[in-house]
Formats: sequence, C-alpha cells, structure tokens
Amino acid sequence: MADAAEVLAAARARGWRIATAESCTGGLIAGALTEVAGSSDVVDRGFITYSNQAKQEMLGVSAVLLEAHGAVSEEVAREMALGALHASGVELAVSVTGIAGPGGSEFKPEGMVCFGVATSAGVQVETVQFGALGRHEVRCATVDHALDLLLRAAVS
Repeated sequence: MADAAEVLAAARARGWRIATAESCTGGLIAGALTEVAGSSDVVDRGFITYSNQAKQEMLGVSAVLLEAHGAVSEEVAREMALGALHASGVELAVSVTGIAGPGGSEFKPEGMVCFGVATSAGVQVETVQFGALGRHEVRCATVDHALDLLLRAAVS
C-alpha cells in the first residue's frame, strides 16, 4: 500500500503536479497528500464535488451523463478526473465517487467506489467493492486505494 510521501516523491521525480476530485472522501485524499511537509511543490488543488451540481460546475461533468449513469459510476469518475486535469492544468489527477454509507442500493451497495486517474496519456477507471465496512472505513479504504492508483500512474 502506497503512502502519501511515496506518491509525492514519484510525482516530484517526474516534475508532475497533482489535483484531486473528491466526492465521497470530501477532501481526505488531498488532506493525506498535504499532511506531508513539502507537498506544496506537487499538490496543486483539490475539488470537493459532493453534489451533482458541484460536479457539473467545477469539473464539467455532463448533466446527461449524471442522469443516465448516476453520480456513482465509472463514467462520472472518468469525467471528474478529466475535469480536474483540465481545470487545473496538472499532469496527474485522481477522482473518487462512491457510497460510503450507510445505505446504498441493490445495484450500488454501500462500499462501492468508482475511481478515475487521468494523465495526458488518458484516463483509467475502475470500481472497487469495499463492502459494508462502515462509513469511516470505506472512506479510509478509498483514500488508500486512491494513493495506490496515483503512485502507479506516477511511476509508469
């Protein structure tokens, strides 16, 4: 499991800056990165887009896409990551949108989180089912997984 210092070191080695686009984590990924002293040369900004309106206004997520797939979807995670990349001009962006809980539905259960990672080379998306671990644990697991994705992107 990657830690924030590793992510920052890998991005720094490439001369990359990072932006986050967060829904269910409410800024925890940016918080983990900026907890590390000296992170200001790598971390550019974080978008906390908890509502659909914020996703549309801040990241350019399509209302049609939100209606068709819902906020918790790989399609929305893709647009969030691309929106963060383009709005900030960074080289690496990560997005998360999910159901931290409690609650959920048959098709989008508690613990389901969609991730996006964008660079100039493109966007990768994936969905992880963390399970009904409880809100705090789902959010922590989401941060850990996002850091892993950032590290993989920065070293590839």
